[in-house]
Amino acid sequence: LFKLTTSGVFPNRPLPTVAKGTHVIIPLVEDLEDDRWEAAVVKQDDKRIKLSVNSLPTAAIGRYQLIVETNCASGKAVSTHNPANDIYMLFNPWCEDDTVFMDSDDERQEYVLNSVGRIYYGTQNQIGVRTWNYGQFHDGILAACLYVLEKSGTPPSGWGDPVNVVRVISAMINSPDDLGVVEGNWSGDYSLGTSPTFWSGSVEILNEYYKNSGTPVKYGQCWIFAGVVTTVLRCLGIPSRTVTNFSSAHDTDVSLTTDVYLDENLDPIAYLNTDSIWNFHVWNDSWMARPDLPPGNGGWQAVDATPQETSQGTFRCGPASLAAVRNGHVYLKHDSPFVFAEVNSDKIYWQRNVDGTFTQIYSEKKTVGHFISTKAVGSDERNDITHLYKHPEGSEEERIAVETACRYGTKAQTFSSPTAEDVSVEVTMEGEGPKMGGDAELSLILRNSSSEQRKVFLHSQVAVMYYTGVHKATVRKDRTDVDLLPNEGEWRF
Repeated sequence: LFKLTTSGVFPNRPLPTVAKGTHVIIPLVEDLEDDRWEAAVVKQDDKRIKLSVNSLPTAAIGRYQLIVETNCASGKAVSTHNPANDIYMLFNPWCEDDTVFMDSDDERQEYVLNSVGRIYYGTQNQIGVRTWNYGQFHDGILAACLYVLEKSGTPPSGWGDPVNVVRVISAMINSPDDLGVVEGNWSGDYSLGTSPTFWSGSVEILNEYYKNSGTPVKYGQCWIFAGVVTTVLRCLGIPSRTVTNFSSAHDTDVSLTTDVYLDENLDPIAYLNTDSIWNFHVWNDSWMARPDLPPGNGGWQAVDATPQETSQGTFRCGPASLAAVRNGHVYLKHDSPFVFAEVNSDKIYWQRNVDGTFTQIYSEKKTVGHFISTKAVGSDERNDITHLYKHPEGSEEERIAVETACRYGTKAQTFSSPTAEDVSVEVTMEGEGPKMGGDAELSLILRNSSSEQRKVFLHSQVAVMYYTGVHKATVRKDRTDVDLLPNEGEWRF
């Protein structure tokens, strides 16, 4: 009798058990069959035997130690553990029975095997790009990625489910609450570490984290969190890509809207204005089936490791089905309300009344979520995937998705149905847009499409903001009263 045994190696964990799939006994059989752990002899040469081993597509990924047990006439023998013989189990997007299966070879080449990518940044009018070295096959990176997984403290029995693994990695790449890989810093002072703009790849970051026994690496911002997530997921066998959303909303109260609060004089109320719109924000898509969701919600899933809001008490986000986000089905896990707000929330202006309550006075429906971008398959071109996250802006399907989503938000009772908007406001800028050190000439255009004259009270404010939407300083404020003639009457300022 020949018996092969593998058992997971997890420091400071309960002993591996057969029932939880962390201790696997592999019998020797004549012919291999699917859907079970087995081994068959391929070649025998004197005392050397070459085996073919069949593993389960649902097996927990991670590092396993290998022990060989033999029984023969002279007695029983058990091999001693040799770390050099440890086996590393990964997800397999080439296997049809694996939940991360991807049937396009070109897409597997791009989203699993490509070790260099492009990450987009800037504004929707000035899209920049930086090259990023994912380096998932670099020496030491597999060990570092599995170290991140092991350091999470999550039960290894759940590591066969990519939904769970992606959720763990989303939490572990940022440092709050679990001393994860990267410490975020948006202060502008990076004297105690490395400026986020210095990094050009994930290898140095992951190796430094591993070498320093889990000390968070200083410092990162959104594109670094996303770049490292892409490296770790591709290394573990989960197809992944880095995604940039321009004019990306940060909803802080699960209202599914981006809210601006104004006082009786239409001045911003700073302590209430916690929602923001970032020039750009970078996260990830990962590819997997979603047997835990209704049919049609598999495929690309949004994952965000930048520590913005907690999910079930931990700074993490996703995986959220892009199909669910696109249709406003924010009741489907995980964190689809937050992702929906990032790409398709309405910007709502609220004015404080004399009695302290607030009334909705204006809404902008096309401000958030533009030019959602990722590297194209097989080339360095930018691929616009906005259509995967939302229906065409302003279409009936898109409006239905917004209204569906907002019914599940914290302001469901105050979200108003569409109303006639016969006065429009447009802000334009000459040339290619703002440039550092140059003047910015803005034009305000008001149009009246109704058959009646309209009186407009125009409040304008120019402010300096960080790319995250955080207010820095007010440059100029104006109030102008305008009378607009009926039927396409136009006023410019």
